Amino acid sequence: MANTKSSLKRAEIAERNRLRNKAYKSAVKTLMKKYINAVAVYTANPTPELKQEAQVRLSEAYAKIDKATKRGVLHPNNGARKKSRLANKLKPLTQAVAQ
Repeated sequence: MANTKSSLKRAEIAERNRLRNKAYKSAVKTLMKKYINAVAVYTANPTPELKQEAQVRLSEAYAKIDKATKRGVLHPNNGARKKSRLANKLKPLTQAVAQ
């Protein structure tokens, strides 16, 4: 256990930051799952409305990933990798429908 006043304060700050980081990471995972589900629904029945829904979910996930990266919760390469993987889920489907 921390003894000095400064080490007690650092422990409190570390706990506060840990909880904030946990919230960001949880939100990123939730938005990624919602996007993947939207893509799965679009794959089963490709309509313009479902494609639009997937695009909206993608932009929400991108925004949260970018914000987490900016705040230092995610490493920049980690954020870029997550965004790339999300984009690659929808890319083959939109190309197949366009042809």
